[in-house]
Amino acid sequence: MLRLAIAQIRPRKGAYEENLCRLGALFREVGSWPEPPELLVAPETALTGYFLEGGVRDLAITGDQLFADLSRQHQEAGTPPLDVALGFYEVHGNRLYNSGLYATLGGPDAGIRHIHRKIFLPTYGVFDEERFVEAGRSVQAFDTRWGRAAILICEDAWHSFTPMLAALDGAQLIIIPSASPARGVVTSDDTAGRPVSLARWSRLAQDIAGEHGVYVALSQLVGFEGGKAFPGGSILAGPRGDLLAQGPVFQEAIIPAVIDFEEITRARADLPLLADLEMRLPHLLGSLHAARRERGEAGSKQGQRGSGEAGTLVSDQPDGGPAKKRRSKKESPNAQTVPLARLPASPPRGPLAPLPARFNPQQDPLAIDVELTQQWLREFIRDEVQRRRKFDKVVIGLSGGVDSSLVAYLAVEALGAANVLGVRMPYRSSSSESLAHAQLVIDALGIPSTTVDISPAVDALAGAIGEARPEPSEQMEPARLGNIMARTRMITLFDLSAAHRALPLGTGNKTERLLGYFTWHADDSPPVNPIGDLFKTQVWALARHLGVPDVIVSKPASADLIKGQTDEGDFGISYPRADAILHWILLGYRGPEISALGFEEAEIALVRKRLDSTHWKRRLPTVAMLSGTAIGEYYLRPVDY
Repeated sequence: MLRLAIAQIRPRKGAYEENLCRLGALFREVGSWPEPPELLVAPETALTGYFLEGGVRDLAITGDQLFADLSRQHQEAGTPPLDVALGFYEVHGNRLYNSGLYATLGGPDAGIRHIHRKIFLPTYGVFDEERFVEAGRSVQAFDTRWGRAAILICEDAWHSFTPMLAALDGAQLIIIPSASPARGVVTSDDTAGRPVSLARWSRLAQDIAGEHGVYVALSQLVGFEGGKAFPGGSILAGPRGDLLAQGPVFQEAIIPAVIDFEEITRARADLPLLADLEMRLPHLLGSLHAARRERGEAGSKQGQRGSGEAGTLVSDQPDGGPAKKRRSKKESPNAQTVPLARLPASPPRGPLAPLPARFNPQQDPLAIDVELTQQWLREFIRDEVQRRRKFDKVVIGLSGGVDSSLVAYLAVEALGAANVLGVRMPYRSSSSESLAHAQLVIDALGIPSTTVDISPAVDALAGAIGEARPEPSEQMEPARLGNIMARTRMITLFDLSAAHRALPLGTGNKTERLLGYFTWHADDSPPVNPIGDLFKTQVWALARHLGVPDVIVSKPASADLIKGQTDEGDFGISYPRADAILHWILLGYRGPEISALGFEEAEIALVRKRLDSTHWKRRLPTVAMLSGTAIGEYYLRPVDY
């Protein structure tokens, strides 16, 4: 038997000593249990946070230093002897690694038992790990006081070969420290209330455990780093492939469990897959090497003698007709050869619709789990505003539209009504309906508010700029005047932010951001935006779920910069159709595949053109790189470091 505790914790980014002390408090807590655990498992990069980029070199330590620091915390906590497994950034042999330490703290046999160095360093999506650390080169099981274990770090476990090696080396428990950002809020039966990525982790852990007859303990980080959510949801899977324990999402927790190693014996007796693998693996590897040697020899002969040697398929016909197989010199003279028949030409086929829609035509690819999204964004606001930036209050520009209304509802849930300041900023031509709807949100939520008429400031600036025009008598174009309004509103919000010590929250949705439908250095300039990864149709769904008044949700969306203006009128396409086209474009599908879903080529071209022509609006200014320490190119620190 083994008493185990899986800790999913929320480290403060870059604060090694602070996180170390919090781990010491965790030692005290588990040490006070009636039956303290014998092993505590913590996540990947548990003492520093994960997305450090160039900051890895500042915070990497040796395994010996980490062991000494953990031993000091353990001794001060007065906890009985305890094994601990956790991830950290390591410096070893003048190299930097993402590593996992297993050590015994306290007792006569205290010491480091094993250090695993992460092998598979992701460099896709949000990851760029291989740029900052080097890869490990081995998977080994190791002996502990209670049995035999192995460590795999995050993506190491996604490659079937690595857990196989650990099991073949005798591991009874595979420990997986992980810092895997959550992805996916779509609704399905096996993901209700949990990010889609967690459902995949659950299947993976259970498959590893069931195939090899081992226990698998997955420990996940909790919290947010630069907007990327670490959801928790840690897992213990048993040797029959069953889910034994599962942690909550978006909150710190300790998941206790008792492991019965006799269950491994029973599971392997019922399903001896590992024993079968041990017997066949040498032969399978031998056949793989032989096949590779054969291919190498055949390729060498083909290069020397031309394409007709070594059993290759060639055409004997002058017009390239049906090919016949020539017998290799190594082939038996009695071997039968079957001539290749000429296959009928395949009929021309139009492009297929995107694969998910082809197999699930009734499923809306943009449908979201609204309760999960609500919880996710509530925790995001708390994390970004309170925990990381140390603000108590936020300020939101309320336009009377659904986007800003939804952000206000989420902020009140996260921070409380007293900590959300709503600001109405009308221009003299603004719709009276917009003012009324903004007030409706203020009254419904009971938040403090203020109204700032931006007309004098906008008119004064527009007039001053007009004097500098080549033809001062010309009236300023509506689009230029609208840009001045948008930037004046941001000046107002940021100044009120300083006055009230309240962080400005952004209110731009994903559709607007992708189509470039915002004023640069205005709408998208607040430092925190909860809804920037929600399409407009998803904003509507979440707003209805949170109870935003229907009169706001159902009215035509408008920037209210010009009288009678609507977003969809400016786009030339409705939000639902634009959202769907953007969704498939972002997944890598081209026009012909998307048109197979019923979209017109002109619609797809319109959306594609707006997307491609507005990349500059979604990036920081381009700076000429002159040195090897250029900010954002060589000097790399994440926004929350």
